[in-house]
Amino acid sequence: MDAVMLSRLQFAVAVFFHFIFVPLTLGLSLLIAWMETKYVRTGDEIWRKHAKFWGKLFLINFTLGVVTGITLEFQFGTNWSRYSEYVGDIFGSLLAIEATVAFFLESTFLAVWHFGWKKLSKTAHCVCAWLVFIAGNLSAVWIILANGFMQNPSGFILRNGRAELTDFFAVVSNPYAWGMFCHNMLAAWLLAGFFVLGVSAWHLYRKNEHSEFFRKTFRMTAVFTFVMSLLVAVSGDLQGRNVAHHQPTKLAAMEGHWETGSNVPFYLFAVPDEANEKNSIEIIPLPGMVSFLSYGSFDAEVKGLKDFPKEDRPPVAPVFWSFRLMILLGSIFVLAGAWAFSQRKKDEPNEKLLRILPWLIPLPYFGLGLGWAVAEIGRQPWIVYNLMRTSDAVSPVDPTNILISLAAFIVVYTLLGILDICLLIKYARKGPEEV
Repeated sequence: MDAVMLSRLQFAVAVFFHFIFVPLTLGLSLLIAWMETKYVRTGDEIWRKHAKFWGKLFLINFTLGVVTGITLEFQFGTNWSRYSEYVGDIFGSLLAIEATVAFFLESTFLAVWHFGWKKLSKTAHCVCAWLVFIAGNLSAVWIILANGFMQNPSGFILRNGRAELTDFFAVVSNPYAWGMFCHNMLAAWLLAGFFVLGVSAWHLYRKNEHSEFFRKTFRMTAVFTFVMSLLVAVSGDLQGRNVAHHQPTKLAAMEGHWETGSNVPFYLFAVPDEANEKNSIEIIPLPGMVSFLSYGSFDAEVKGLKDFPKEDRPPVAPVFWSFRLMILLGSIFVLAGAWAFSQRKKDEPNEKLLRILPWLIPLPYFGLGLGWAVAEIGRQPWIVYNLMRTSDAVSPVDPTNILISLAAFIVVYTLLGILDICLLIKYARKGPEEV
């Protein structure tokens, strides 16, 4: 493999491992702040106990997430120096704001929250919890705005052989980026909901000494998770329209759509054949659904892949299947969320549901990973859409060096991932400590 593919693989490995930790941090911080608010409002010590228990799992996840995130930004200098030189004026400013404002704010108030249980008033401590949540999600805003520029570049001018920032407001108000942010944040909150539901269900199924404790989180999180599953579906539909407007090649690859036409159907099952520029199998069409979901009209025209030069098309199969699997998982989340919602008021929720929920914990991780695969692979062959090709962005580095560092990344990140999972399982099974 050449330097381009190896650099892409290395960045993908780093991103996907880092993303084991990020969404749980974003979503769990919201639930912890909510629990502590209930403690402040009611004075019920059980909610303080909840905040401390889930806060311990949050801290484990956050600590390991920081370790895996640091290496990502260094790769823009080591593997993607030509990209950094070309768009660093824009991209670098967004990452700098994320690191120096949002991340430091989150880290500072997380430390105050962790060490301040006996030093702050209930209200002040609760405010710290909300500031951790706000700062963490604010950090995600700047990261996704940077990625949004790669998806839909704006607010720049080409001068002196590079893209230079001319309109910061255009960059931070990028509609494509905000669509990505909403869909991604809701999915992260959904993931945290299933995490808390799964852990709670594990204890409730075993009817152990912590059953009453986890019954409260089950009731609280069942509502939250069901609502999030519906909002993720709605935000996904809205972001699909963003894709149709800004990246029609990605849309065509997502749908396996080859010939430009109107009233384009959505096939419940299809198999794209990229070599012959067609789908080898198309089963159960839903007439006009691609046109309607993309442009709001059954008669809308949708461009097919054949309308674009082959060198400008993304690889169809990984985009198509990632998109389809993401939809399938989204449907499972709605059904599981609805089932949990229907059982929330029962002292003894359905045993089948309690057995299933812990096994569903990994699925939102896969769903988020598939969504990012659609976003990033679907943008190819561009690193900045219609502005800079990925092949022109890589550093002039010996592929052997990249291969060695890639292997090192895989080994180290695998160990960190195992450590995170083992620690989360250990303390989740242990349950809350007695005060």
